[in-house]
Amino acid sequence: MSKNTRFLLVSLPASISPTNDHDEALTALRSAVTTDYGTVFPFSIPEFKIGTLDALVQQADDLGKLESGCEAVVGKVGDALRTILEGDEGKIAQQKTEITSIDNQVKDKYNSYNQIKTNLTTLQRKQTGNLSNKSLSNIVPPSLLVQDSDYLETHLIAVPRTITKDFLRAYETLTPMVVPRSAVQVSADDKFTLYAVTTFKKYSHEFIHKCRESKWTPRDFKYKEGGKEEESKELERVGKEEKKVWGEALRLGRTAWSESVMAWVHVLALRVFVETVLRYGLPLNFVCGLVRTTPKLAKKARSSLDKSYSYLGGNAFGRDKKGRVTKDDSAMSADMQAAGHMGDGGEYSPYVCYEFEIL
Repeated sequence: MSKNTRFLLVSLPASISPTNDHDEALTALRSAVTTDYGTVFPFSIPEFKIGTLDALVQQADDLGKLESGCEAVVGKVGDALRTILEGDEGKIAQQKTEITSIDNQVKDKYNSYNQIKTNLTTLQRKQTGNLSNKSLSNIVPPSLLVQDSDYLETHLIAVPRTITKDFLRAYETLTPMVVPRSAVQVSADDKFTLYAVTTFKKYSHEFIHKCRESKWTPRDFKYKEGGKEEESKELERVGKEEKKVWGEALRLGRTAWSESVMAWVHVLALRVFVETVLRYGLPLNFVCGLVRTTPKLAKKARSSLDKSYSYLGGNAFGRDKKGRVTKDDSAMSADMQAAGHMGDGGEYSPYVCYEFEIL
């Protein structure tokens, strides 16, 4: 869906046409919007069961909250996809259950994918990073390490290439009990040189601490027979799992986005129906249209509708000396808000209108 598309879901009484005819009312709506500001499509809303006035007012409030939740879920599912590529009480309860289920399913799968992706990135970094963070399994030969000693321990230190001379001058006196001339160059890349240094275990902790203070990076490495092959197998396994979960997350995200949008639009239709009954009364005779426009033209479309149908707002709307539509917000806002008729943005309009974007 284009980011430059905005929709207005508008309901008007059929009395906007002289004959009270539904088709003529839709034509009148198209004329009010004009093709300069958007395209009007008929939007069919069935006649739901109508309860008491108190029930309708309560439903209007409940549907407003539910619609906000639906919009949030659509946004979250859409964000997840971008990252991967990234009327009656029964109807209201059904939509609430569906939208919560969709949100939880996508959230769980998305979190699962993120965890696996993080693991894969960590493993890949170990294979492709520099000597301060990459895996040392295929770099350090076991013959360089003091193993199975009760007193001695070999440390692997990644030293920035710009300060290797400082390291070679200072490492023997960094702490007590460093084996003299034990520094052996193991490997080097364009940023670091890796050295093996032997110390007495008694001073290992202090030696590592002093290395960090000197901006040398101690590497935590224990030789393990077959460690290189084990890392390769783990990388391959996680890579396959990441592709599998990516596909699952993508399929679920697409399906969930579609279902959540449908649920959202269904709730919007319920809001329009309830609001239409409260606004225009019984017997029901109204026309509903979906206006496709842009964020920039939406204001002009609303202004044109206000101009054509301000009379539906009674005392809340009037005209100045030049014939321009004016709103008496102070006279009506409190009453309309209490009755749940304020619409989007807390601003009263003389007709039923809900504005939304599907990103």
